[in-house]
Amino acid sequence: MGQQQLLLVILVTIIVGIATVVAINTFGTAADSATLDGVRQDLTSLSASAQGYYMKPEMLGGGGRSFDGLTFRSLTFSGDVIDDFTATNEYGTYIINSGGAISGTAQEFVVEATANVSDSTKIQVRVCPDGQVMGTPDGTAGACPS
Repeated sequence: MGQQQLLLVILVTIIVGIATVVAINTFGTAADSATLDGVRQDLTSLSASAQGYYMKPEMLGGGGRSFDGLTFRSLTFSGDVIDDFTATNEYGTYIINSGGAISGTAQEFVVEATANVSDSTKIQVRVCPDGQVMGTPDGTAGACPS
């Protein structure tokens, strides 16, 4: 009888250990997924703010139908603005890596985000005057619709 109880205790310990490992892995995956969702939401908010800048007349501090001069200081962003083209928050680091102020055309620009996840996933969004193109799983955003 004592041997059966000892084997039962060992079996229960093994099962609880396996369940704990599975729970930790599931929690880590869910946390990474939530962070990526936060990055996508930030990129969408930045896109909307940039389109507002595009539509606002220059006299009122906007771009006057251009993305020229667009920086993080002229966008609505819930995080720390490091410089005109770099910002960060709890979800990741965001860089305006092309567009009116740096290179490319004044009719579109790209914001690249590096998420604070285990594999440092990169996501891009291309902001156009009338919409946005979110990056594909490899991180690059396609062209603006014509």
